[in-house]
Amino acid sequence: MYAVIETGGKQYRVELGTEFEVELLDAEPGEEINLDRVLLVVDGDRSAVGQPVVADAAVSARVLRRDRGEKTISFKYRPKARRRVRKGHRQELTVLKITDVRLGSRSAAEEARELESAAEAERSRVAQAVARQAAEDAALAEQLKARQAAEAEVEAAPAKKAAPTREAAPPKGDAPPKVVRTPAKAEARLKPAAEDAPVSAARKTAPRAARTAEPAGGAEPAGGAGPKRAARTKKDE
Repeated sequence: MYAVIETGGKQYRVELGTEFEVELLDAEPGEEINLDRVLLVVDGDRSAVGQPVVADAAVSARVLRRDRGEKTISFKYRPKARRRVRKGHRQELTVLKITDVRLGSRSAAEEARELESAAEAERSRVAQAVARQAAEDAALAEQLKARQAAEAEVEAAPAKKAAPTREAAPPKGDAPPKVVRTPAKAEARLKPAAEDAPVSAARKTAPRAARTAEPAGGAEPAGGAGPKRAARTKKDE
């Protein structure tokens, strides 16, 4: 719903909650005033046109403050007379806020209050529904947590029963001596090496000349093999 009003020789299109400036009025800030010159009221598809004003219409407003408009410059001069006049002016204004627009039994303020109360009730209902859903979700989460804990305990119980128990090891002083058994093949392999060990040691300790000397009496060495002769080379020829 909106209306067209007249004040101070000017027309303004206003609706509920509109703030606008008008020419200076004889009213103090915070005071409620009625604007009687309502030229037009439109309510949805219904409209009322005044001739010149609408009889059963009224607009209420609250005075917010007094103010001054922007400065306007007035400049006068007379050519070839060296006359110049410059003046400035700021208009005194009153700032209003529309609190209600009425047309017959209809009131914009009452309808706005009803809508606000309905919206508040809807917001309260939604908040309660959200709180209830949050409580249900929290309870469900607790149930799931408890169920998971119970399942974890059930899974851990068989594992504990199946785990073998370790016997206490005997003290080191009472432990029997450790016997190392070698296979027969290993013994046979190690025995000749043990018998030949003194001969090898004797050969290492004997002088090199004694080892290379021929046996006494011209006897051939054991095994029937004579000393090796040096091969003749082309240089010897």
